Amino acid sequence: MSSVRPAPGFRVTAVIIASALFMEQLDATVLTTALPAMARSFGVPPLHMSAALTSYLLALAMFIPASGWFADRFGARRMFRAAIAVFTLGSMLCGQAPNLPFLVAARLLQGLGGAMMVPVGRLVLLRTVAREDLVAAMAWFTVPALLGPVVGPPLGGFLVTFASWRWIFYLNVPIGILGISLVTRYIRDVRDEPPGPFDLGGFLLSCVALSCLMFGLEAGSRGGGTALPGTAAALAAGVLAGAAYLRHAAGASHPILDVSLMRVRTFGISVVGGSLTRITSGALPFLLPLMLQLGFGLSAARSGLITFCTAAGSILMKMVTPRILRRFGFRATLTWNAMIASSFLAVCATFRPGWPVLCINAVLLAGGFFQSLQFTALNTVAYADIPQARMSAATSFYSTFQQLMLSMGICIASAALALSIRVSGHAGPQLSDFSAAFLAVTALSFLAAPVCARLPADAGAGMTGHRPREAGVGEMSRGASRA
Repeated sequence: MSSVRPAPGFRVTAVIIASALFMEQLDATVLTTALPAMARSFGVPPLHMSAALTSYLLALAMFIPASGWFADRFGARRMFRAAIAVFTLGSMLCGQAPNLPFLVAARLLQGLGGAMMVPVGRLVLLRTVAREDLVAAMAWFTVPALLGPVVGPPLGGFLVTFASWRWIFYLNVPIGILGISLVTRYIRDVRDEPPGPFDLGGFLLSCVALSCLMFGLEAGSRGGGTALPGTAAALAAGVLAGAAYLRHAAGASHPILDVSLMRVRTFGISVVGGSLTRITSGALPFLLPLMLQLGFGLSAARSGLITFCTAAGSILMKMVTPRILRRFGFRATLTWNAMIASSFLAVCATFRPGWPVLCINAVLLAGGFFQSLQFTALNTVAYADIPQARMSAATSFYSTFQQLMLSMGICIASAALALSIRVSGHAGPQLSDFSAAFLAVTALSFLAAPVCARLPADAGAGMTGHRPREAGVGEMSRGASRA
């Protein structure tokens, strides 16, 4: 074990680990509010700033697959601490960026750190918390992290309006130093059995596949016809590399991404359903600030004060999530809540300057409320039936697809926006174009409902205490939960 002092309770551990996620989420939400100002500073069209978001998410998707192996090889605490340091260094370089290409490179370095921070932190929780405490632990883990989106938009708007967008990256420095100190003092050096050999071939194939797919989607999302041959070539290379990886993984003893995990029913459904839901989650922070600033004509500060309501609703949901899951179970909650959350986010397509700000805030608050329930439930039930020995592989696989879909959401939203602009003949994005983009991404999130309906009625019962009745329609009875 480690020479660190006796481990604190799971709530304290969850909050400490969440400090890294807080830093990551603060950075992301502050950045989305500042995109129009950064575009003016670099002299590029606002739509091109999607590269600053997708480059970071691309780095996450590329390097997250290796996170589980490195955590087992070098120890979770050491990797967690190093990841925070790399993320903090990348933040400092972002603050110094003189142009968009430099910023994209610095964001890739940030992504390298972020690729280890969150998956390794989640792995520590999964290995140290009893299954019956996992729902509560995940709630404690996500609450501090959700403070980032609450603080981020108004803080980003304030800094952009009254100071400089560069300060949004410098904010990570003191947070990173504090995180390193807390990890050193309290986090146990959790690791599994010595891992097998590193799957270098699989790692390279997955990097090529994910990077080509994301760069192709990002380039295509800008809507420029001149880049069409390059976009098609990148997408084709990504598909071919992905097919080559699947063939490689079928014969590898320790694949970097263990595709066989998809045969675990709760895990596979959570990956597919979560992927559809996260497309909207990735698109919303990109579309909403742009619509409020470019479509409504609001300042970055006023835009930030409005967009923070989504995260505020997320925090409110954390207080009742364990009770909802205990009452209705994972299947009913995820199925019905997918439709409710998607409906509220689709209403964003109808926002217009004449709407009272209070009504806009209410829609965003409710949308964040139900969206948070969906993510907490998906993130928990995914590991309900995963053996302890495969937990590292599961967290790497799940986190890779999670970040890939967030990137996909930005690309789909940007592509839908660019397509609407071209079809309508507008010189720049108008409110009707933002409406089309919102409807495009939320239509995909509605598809998560039938996927989640395929979960077993007693999925994750050992985590929530929910005991479904065979004929039941929502009432709890005496049924036994399976261990």
